[in-house]
Amino acid sequence: MRSRAVILAGGEGSRLGVLTAKRAKPAVPFAGKYRIIDFVLSNCVNSGIFDVLVLTQYRPHSLNEHIALGRPWDLDRSFTGGVKLLQPYQGRFDTDWYAGTADAVTQNLNFVRRSHPRNTLILSGDHIYEMDYDMLIDFHEENNADATVCVIRVPMDEASRYGIMAVDEHDHIVDFVEKPANPPGDLANMGVYVFKTDVLDRLLVEDALKDDSRHDFGYNIIPSMIAKGMNVIAYPFGGYWIDVGTIDAYWEAHMDLLDAPPSLDLNDRSWIIHTRSEERPPVRIEKGAIIEDSMITDGAVIAAGAHVVRSVVSPGVYIGPDTYVYESVILTDSYIEKGARIERSVIDKGVVVGYGARVGEAVDVGDLAISCVGKNTTIPPNFIVERSAVLGTDLDAADILDQYPEGVIPAGQQMKFRTRQ
Repeated sequence: MRSRAVILAGGEGSRLGVLTAKRAKPAVPFAGKYRIIDFVLSNCVNSGIFDVLVLTQYRPHSLNEHIALGRPWDLDRSFTGGVKLLQPYQGRFDTDWYAGTADAVTQNLNFVRRSHPRNTLILSGDHIYEMDYDMLIDFHEENNADATVCVIRVPMDEASRYGIMAVDEHDHIVDFVEKPANPPGDLANMGVYVFKTDVLDRLLVEDALKDDSRHDFGYNIIPSMIAKGMNVIAYPFGGYWIDVGTIDAYWEAHMDLLDAPPSLDLNDRSWIIHTRSEERPPVRIEKGAIIEDSMITDGAVIAAGAHVVRSVVSPGVYIGPDTYVYESVILTDSYIEKGARIERSVIDKGVVVGYGARVGEAVDVGDLAISCVGKNTTIPPNFIVERSAVLGTDLDAADILDQYPEGVIPAGQQMKFRTRQ
């Protein structure tokens, strides 16, 4: 076998706040009908890689349900590959949770070794991009690399979020530092690696014996390979790629889809993003509704007099009469009542925004100041959620009014939990 893919999909995604309170980061909905993990799974099958291991950990239930047997990605195969979802377990010697990204693979080495793949592709399950991994593997083999690391240029003010590396004139990586406080450059690790499987096997077994290791590819495995003088090559990627690791990045990625032309073309029939989705009726747009530069998904209803501008509306969302939705992301089955106003906000699944309520009320707080409302929360009528404020999951109107009786949650404040029994 030429290659097997291992997708690391166990991340808690704590910087996404209430969006990951009830789901793993790769399971977070994206672009109306998709989940974040759909992009890496689709990259695999579009690249001809049909042998995929998905390593889950944090709140895996929605991810397991979404992927299931892998049928939407043509990964429901019994004898020739397919998709397998693996979670940490307690055995005679292994204790419990994965200690790091490398440890996650180490604990599942027996599955990685099966069928003796020549190369092992290590992928993050929480990035948005399209890449032909077959071309990457060709590059890896042509250079006889022990490991190949995909890299991309990032803005210097964001470089501290990534692993930053230096390369020589032949693209050999000569230095690598993970998430430096003062980045020495802007060439960032994308979290996409190809290893010779026998090299990966040896490195992971060695690393597992080190008590002082974080058992992480970025912090330990790649730097140790460079220190040993191994052949570690950078593969420059020139396409669109974003780590949707924060609410602001998640919102920005959606706005990128609404550009003309979009940064990532979901209508490209040569590179289909597959997903598991339920049947929904066609979109209904009532007389007098105005929609500008937006994505509206199956089952949505846009009522008379509603005005939707540069927004993503997910399946089953109801946008009531005379509402105004601007530069916002509204997730599945949310209900926006008459006269509500939503600006620069992310609204999770099953949220009710009451009559005349305002979310993302403009105040001068700097930066993007994206507001966020957690899953299944009900915002009282005429209530105001100011810019960058956050409401948690499963809050009802009485919960919110108990804490904010004046009808306003000020900019930057967070209400994550019920304040009454």
